Amino acid sequence: MTRASRARRIAAAAAYGGGGLGLIVSACWGLLLGQAKLARRVVGPPSASPPVGDGVYGSGGGRPLTLGVLGDSSAAGLGVQETWQTPGALLATGLADAAGRPVQLVTAARVGARSSHLLEQIEKIRTDHPDVVVVMIGVNDVTSRTRPSEAVRHLGQAVRRLRAEGAEVVVCTCPDLGTVEPILQPLRLVARVWSRQLAAAQTIAVVEAGGRTVSLGDVLGPEFAARPKEMFSADRFHPSAAGYAAAVAVTLPSVCAAVGLWPEETDAVTDRRLFSLAEASPVASAAARAASRPGSEVSGSDVHGRERGRRGRWALLRRRRPRPVSDPVPADDEP
Repeated sequence: MTRASRARRIAAAAAYGGGGLGLIVSACWGLLLGQAKLARRVVGPPSASPPVGDGVYGSGGGRPLTLGVLGDSSAAGLGVQETWQTPGALLATGLADAAGRPVQLVTAARVGARSSHLLEQIEKIRTDHPDVVVVMIGVNDVTSRTRPSEAVRHLGQAVRRLRAEGAEVVVCTCPDLGTVEPILQPLRLVARVWSRQLAAAQTIAVVEAGGRTVSLGDVLGPEFAARPKEMFSADRFHPSAAGYAAAVAVTLPSVCAAVGLWPEETDAVTDRRLFSLAEASPVASAAARAASRPGSEVSGSDVHGRERGRRGRWALLRRRRPRPVSDPVPADDEP
């Protein structure tokens, strides 16, 4: 069974309430749960809470854009010491530069969060009426008792809720956990397969719900494996400031495109083949490829003015040029 077909089964189970685990995921489930406890003991609890970078970034005229950040410790920025090093602050700075106007950052992400916590996080930021929301989620779903179909179902519900309230949504899918040193073999191999499979299933659910995804798979893969001391923080599990900057560089172009700051095709290499979300090779194929390619974006599209064909929802696979972000400076701190 291919990764695409397994992702499709997980997404279908999320939609219709079934179990829907692929054969490899099912076979590895018990091993993953048992050895996850060992990995957690090796990594240990976080030594401190991540800094909170909420505030206004950038300058210029006009109403500030509002950026919401939801998810787990990776979204919160656990592993860095300064507020300006957090993913939210980096994204807000890059978005403000692209828009030529201030960006208000509101963060509800928290350490240890799973996909089931997203609706609760949405409640904390909904009164801020975010224009765009970035979600980073999945790692804790991998190392907890959350079934893939359940995690994907919660994520899809959260995206639909945000879209119904007028926010654009960009989901950074589950990163590749196969290079995290405290995770020993054979769990490391299982975690790699599982995390990429979850990322592909997340993509199917998110695009169906009206959002777009960006793969962090290899961003937290080969580069982290080659330079672990630089890219990982002291706990050897969470990214360092350099690691978060690498993730933000591939996420920012999609965030800007989501709010119309530049044409969809700018800095993008588009796979012109259109993929259906409902049948056997369509979006599942695009999602499976995106899960292992850094910065790959999957978003909804249309064919001759129609969002759906006989085989379901249409989508496009793009790869955008990463855009590094300069050090953030909150607008409130400027002279």
